[in-house]
Amino acid sequence: MALFTDSFQETNGVATLSRHLSEFARACRLPFLVVYGDQQTSHTQDGTLETLRLKRGPAAFPLDKGLYCDPFLTRHKQYVIDQLAAFKPDLVHITGPGDVGLLGLWVARSLGIPLVASWHTNLHEYLGRRLERVFQLAPHGMRDSVSRVIEQQSLRGLLRLYRMANFVLAPNQTMVDLLHARTGRPAFLMAHGVDTNGYCPAAPARGGEQPFCIGYVGRLTTEKNVRLFVEIEQELLAAGEQNYKFLIVGDGGQQDWLRKHLQRAEMAGVLRGKDLAEAYGRMDVFVFPSRTDTFGLVILEAMASGVPVLLARETGERAGVEDGVSGLFCEDFAASLQRLMHDPGLRLTMSCAARKFAGNNSWQRAFEQLYGTYAEGLSIKR
Repeated sequence: MALFTDSFQETNGVATLSRHLSEFARACRLPFLVVYGDQQTSHTQDGTLETLRLKRGPAAFPLDKGLYCDPFLTRHKQYVIDQLAAFKPDLVHITGPGDVGLLGLWVARSLGIPLVASWHTNLHEYLGRRLERVFQLAPHGMRDSVSRVIEQQSLRGLLRLYRMANFVLAPNQTMVDLLHARTGRPAFLMAHGVDTNGYCPAAPARGGEQPFCIGYVGRLTTEKNVRLFVEIEQELLAAGEQNYKFLIVGDGGQQDWLRKHLQRAEMAGVLRGKDLAEAYGRMDVFVFPSRTDTFGLVILEAMASGVPVLLARETGERAGVEDGVSGLFCEDFAASLQRLMHDPGLRLTMSCAARKFAGNNSWQRAFEQLYGTYAEGLSIKR
């Protein structure tokens, strides 16, 4: 396997999945080459795991905080071709249409290596949400019309790329069905997982006087709908709630705006490892306001930590959350929060159900299924 991933060291779902997949292959002694962008070009090996880092040049531009794209990364093409020719992969896997993904597509086609493309992010919807913010002063009808056209056209462009793959993967059944219908390629579900040892319920240590902790982990960007937290706080205050606080983990373009407009929030920045696990342990409930995520690995991390999750219905259904059992699907997030704030018994029941749900979604299980899917996809004659 050769994995070309547009994110590896960053803090996002694709990077998390790519790191865990690489570690799974190394631990199982499976020949695996991972390729990603970095500050220097290098090739290293650890057992059966080979890592190829490609230096991004001065033309690289930020897509978001800490996430870059180099339009001239193709200058490494011959070097990468030489590395892949020596490695001899059965399959090249790209995680999207970024600089590294496009390079992987080009190299795979040049060498005649079968290609699988996985869909992780609804980039067309992200672009639509960001354009809505850009045109926020325009008339409502015009703004919606422009956003809709851009979404449709960008989706068509993305699907043209995915048609070049031998088969495609997606993290939820809705996207699997759409990709199969719109690309004509075999499409399979790519399960996600969580480290249930690293993320686990914290021992109860808070007294009753501690404020109710409303948590969020993720990028602080427009498409994540994070400005909803300000609306939620306004509704809580209007309802007379005082004993609460927000714990916001992550960074992004909306960070300063949230810091300015939220009255009772701890902005923790980016956390990793033990610090992130401890942050989940401090939360009484996890709120995920995004309506565009294809899955949301942080949802599983929160659930593994025994934290009930509050989500938009479409996001919860994509993640497989059972409404009213391991989480709540919300139209009115503030009302759902108040329900959990004043019903510790319901919180405890949902906490146990959330942990059980996460326990059935380990990385080991997800990647064993993925390797089975690789074999199945390769067996299909194009």
